[in-house]
Order: sequence, then structure tokens, then C-alpha cells
Amino acid sequence: MPLKFPASLRPRISTLPGLGAVERRLLEKSRPPNVVLAEPPPGSGLKPVLGDNGLPLLGHSIEFMRGGSAYIEHVYRTRGPVSFQTNFGITMVTALGPDATQAVFTNREKEFSQQGWTPIIGPFFHRGLMLLDHPEHLAHRHIMQEAFTRSALSGYVEHIDEVATEVVRGWPRNDPAFQFHAAAKDLTLDIAAVVFMGAQHGTIDHAELSRVNTAFIDTTRAGGAFIRRKVPGMPWLKWNKGLAGRTLLERFFAERIQGRRGSEGKDMLTVLCNAVTKEGQCFTDDDIVSHMIFLMMAAHDTSTSTCTTMAYYLAAHPEWQERARDESARLGDGPLDIDALDKLESLDLIMNESLRLVTPLPFNFRSTVRDIDLMGHHVPANSIIITQPGMNHRLAELWTEPDTFDPERFAEPRNEHKRHRYAFSPFGGGAHKCIGMVFGQLEIKAIMHRILREYRIELASPDYQPRWDHGGMPVPIDGMPLVLRPLRD
Repeated sequence: MPLKFPASLRPRISTLPGLGAVERRLLEKSRPPNVVLAEPPPGSGLKPVLGDNGLPLLGHSIEFMRGGSAYIEHVYRTRGPVSFQTNFGITMVTALGPDATQAVFTNREKEFSQQGWTPIIGPFFHRGLMLLDHPEHLAHRHIMQEAFTRSALSGYVEHIDEVATEVVRGWPRNDPAFQFHAAAKDLTLDIAAVVFMGAQHGTIDHAELSRVNTAFIDTTRAGGAFIRRKVPGMPWLKWNKGLAGRTLLERFFAERIQGRRGSEGKDMLTVLCNAVTKEGQCFTDDDIVSHMIFLMMAAHDTSTSTCTTMAYYLAAHPEWQERARDESARLGDGPLDIDALDKLESLDLIMNESLRLVTPLPFNFRSTVRDIDLMGHHVPANSIIITQPGMNHRLAELWTEPDTFDPERFAEPRNEHKRHRYAFSPFGGGAHKCIGMVFGQLEIKAIMHRILREYRIELASPDYQPRWDHGGMPVPIDGMPLVLRPLRD
């Protein structure tokens, strides 16, 4: 029987003893790349992409998973905007900096495909919107837009607020062992059960939701597996856990489609079941299952990550916490709607700065559909391309004191996020910009408003600094211990 550890104590690349020294040595000993990915065509004037494969089997995975955006910036500074390296057994061309990000995201010449995600997360999120290409992507996005109209969003906000108000009030008070990340994850899962699936708050089957939550964790973390195939008899391997999680999620959502077509529910599952374009296009049952798995993962994990980061920075910067609380106090404790949330301008600034400093999805993948010119470099067809918006968010040439928490940088007259079209792109860009961006922003603000109305958020210790696991979406290794001091009896 495999050993079981609490989530914050499970062995991982970010916490294994000795790997910090290995990481430092790898960075100290790194040399200019001298391996050519592919020779440019004669007379093209293009430069070859240079790089290396790193350690046997591991490639550069240790540096990538431990260092996150800091390591990627090291690559950018030492190798330039275009190079290649191997991570998780996959050769990747790194397209770094805002100009390279723009070239890939805008995809003007239709040179890039979303199939770059397939070797990373394809078995777990196949047929999700992010993994579809034009014109299929455009057709599916057009149908899905029915779930994100202002009318639909207004209904979601009402349910988000009801769940957040009740759950937040029940959180432990004055407890230095309280782990904010786990609590936020449970909250966003409760919200998803109501908003996405039409569950009635108060009658949610939390045992079943716990299994769903575990399945989502397993599918999202499987992309960082070193053994990237199914191995019979080893259910504890990341890849195997991800495949099992996908199977559970498919069954979970397929069972809930029955009876939704033709019904009048306002939850997202029912909306997708009944969405029909003017041309008569609609989703099949399989489409709905795949889209629900992807949408729920994207909304659930990114909102959890952003709320956790915001809570930390509010605790570390009480002046910003009080400023945001003052705006929340002016709204009071009445029901929230979109217009009310729009008035929480300080929370907008804090949210953007938190997304900049800890980007929930710091990287994006594409593949090349033919030989291309990328920033003057020859990149052959079928290459995996990785962009790093999370690194752009920390570049000193774009941001004043980029490692400092400074929400005012997003306000007039500074507007540092406008220094380049892709200086700030936490929700992606181009045709594949996140369809649920506004939904996520509304959910995060509603949750943080309710927290600010109930508690003063404090660090568990004055010198606390979070450490992040970069094996997928950034996750606080210790669960983010914060203390909630009640504002009223």
C-alpha cells in the first residue's frame, strides 16, 4: 500500500532535500547553448535555434519546476528570446519576451497550432476549448459564448455571493495553522458545484466533490510527470493518476447531462446543453463533457490561485488591505451584482498585481504547422513552442521594481501594463484568450469582498515568505498559513 502524506508534506521536486544544491550547481555550470535544433534552409538568412538537452532523462526539469519564472528569465538573459531545451522528455522551443509572445499569440500567418498542448495535457483535457484549432475552435467558442453573456454572468454572481458569504463566515478564526489555499480550493469547488452544475448549496455532496477535486488535482499535475505513459500496476504514478482522474470526471459529467437538454436551469452545464447558434449549431454530449472538464478546471484552479496570492499580499501589506476594506465597507453586506463589484477598484488593482507576481498559468504551448521564421530563427515544422507570459510580468524593462508589490502600477497615470501589448497577459491572448476571464474576475472579487467584510488577514509569522511549487499552476508548498482575525463578534 503506498504511503500517504498530507498535501503540504508530499515529496516533490520543490521540497526534496538536496535538490536546491543541485539546482544551484546546474545554473552555475550552465554554458552557452551549442546544439543546433535544425539547420536553416540555405540562403534564408535565418539563424538556427541553439540549445541543449540538459541532464539525461530529466533535461532541465529540475530548474524549470523549482525556479519557475525566475529560471525562465535566466534562460532569456543568457540565451535570448529563442532557444530550445528539453523538459519532461519533450524538446521545447522557448519563445521569450513580449515580442515573441505577441508573435505566437496573434498567430497572424496561422503558423501555430494548439496541438502543442497535446503532449503536455492532451490525455487529460483533450477536446477542451484551449486545445482546439481554428475553425473548430471558433465554432465551439461561438456556441460557448452563450454561457458568458452579461445576463448569464449576473446569475452566476448571485450564486457565487451566496456560497462565498456562507462558507467564508464558517472559516476558523485566530488559527495560525489555518491553510488558506486549501480553504479557498474547497470554496471555489463549492461555487463550481452550484454555478457550473446547478447543485443546491446546503445539499452539496461534499464526499463526491472531494473525489472530483482529487481528480482535478491529479489531471492538472499529471502534465509535470517524468514517466509520460500508462504503466500497468502503478496507480500512484502521476500519469496514471491523471488518466484515472479523467475517467472519473468523464463519468461524473456524463451522468449529469441526462435531463438537462430542454430544461430551464441557469447553471453553466444546462446553458451549454441548450446553447444553439443562429445557424443551428449545438454541442454533442461528448463535447459538453470535455468542455465542462476544462472549464471547471480552469475556473476552479485559477480562482483558487489568485485568491490565495491576493490574501498573502493583503496580509503582507496592511495598508492595501485597509484601502480595499474601505471600498468594501461602502458596499456593505447586501447582495452583490456586477455593478457593485465594478466599484471595488482597489481590488482590481490588487488582483492584477497578484496575477502579475504569481501568474496562475505562467506558460502556454503551441506547435508549428510548418517551417517558420520566429524572431529571425528557423523553427522546423512540428516543433513544440513554449511562451512564458509569467516571465514577461517580471521584466525590469517593462515594470518598475518588478519584484515589488505595487498595485498602483496598473492605475493612471502609470499604466505600466500598457508599455507593451503583451507586457501583461495572465489570461493569454489572441483568438484563444480566456473565454471565462470576466467570470473569473467577478468570482475572485466577490470572494475577496466577503473575506474583507469578515476578517483582518494577518501573516502567521511576521517574516513569513511563501515558497511555490512550479510543477504546474503555482501552488504554495506549505498551504499558505494565514490568520483570520474577526472584525466583529
